[in-house]
Amino acid sequence: MASGGKLVVLAALGGNLAIAATKFAAALIAGSSSMLTEGIHSAVDTFNEILLLYGRKRAEQPPDELHPLGHARELYFWGFVVALLFFTGGAGMSIYEGIEHIREPHMLENPAVNFAVLAIAFVFESVSLFFAVREFRRQKDPQDSWWAALRASKDPSVFVVMMEDLAALGGLVVAAIFIGLTVATGNPLWDGSGSIVIGLLLAAVAILLASECKKLLIGERASAALQDAIGRVAEEAPGVCRVNEILTIHLGPQQVVAMLSLDFDDTMQLSEVETATERIEEQVRAKYPEVFRLFVRAQSRQAAQAEREVLADAE
Repeated sequence: MASGGKLVVLAALGGNLAIAATKFAAALIAGSSSMLTEGIHSAVDTFNEILLLYGRKRAEQPPDELHPLGHARELYFWGFVVALLFFTGGAGMSIYEGIEHIREPHMLENPAVNFAVLAIAFVFESVSLFFAVREFRRQKDPQDSWWAALRASKDPSVFVVMMEDLAALGGLVVAAIFIGLTVATGNPLWDGSGSIVIGLLLAAVAILLASECKKLLIGERASAALQDAIGRVAEEAPGVCRVNEILTIHLGPQQVVAMLSLDFDDTMQLSEVETATERIEEQVRAKYPEVFRLFVRAQSRQAAQAEREVLADAE
């Protein structure tokens, strides 16, 4: 797997660890509910980065007898777990803390400490976001919008960190606004309300991340560009009359399994079909190393069409 994704997670881990410690210290000094919420958020983020690193490590394990296609989907599983923790540990705790602070409000102490910590945290989160955005931009198709690229991304270790950092920066801004309102009005209810708003923001991001990771875990096809490229390689092979079907699925960010249904010339000998198949596999793997396994099926176009009709009727 690309080292860029690992660098993104490591940068986020270091930043969140330092930020969490600073926020908790400030929450104890100033007695701010919003700051305590931010500390919980950063602690959850820190644990999330550890899970993503673990997922990346597990995904790099080679295939074995029980897992002949490898363990690449471990990253997708742990990405989904991170999204769930982001929802329960980040959003849930933030909303709970806000409600408790509204039920039993108390005024802030040393609000200047809160603002200083928020400024420091904003700098750390911005640095982490820089690494995530740089890697995300490197992976995205230049023709795609950022939203389309997020929906098409196959590397949760990058887009999860990027969205976490964006949510964190948004949470810092919300915390600053509501702490400022608390100081300006002398009403501590603003501080608790800020925690609830932060929690709702985190919940929205968590739902988005869970949705994207779920799709990867179930299995998404490779990009249309890669499928078309594989089809062109097959069409140019000697003896191939028609590419009936191309099926692809991502096992991991850089691991794709492809299956081809090809209609070969009926006059070809079995040995010639084998030679053509080997040539297709060699060329695809040479040009597109992300294709981890390639399966070729010799099938007449009539049989392929009949199979598609049966599948359509079953649906």
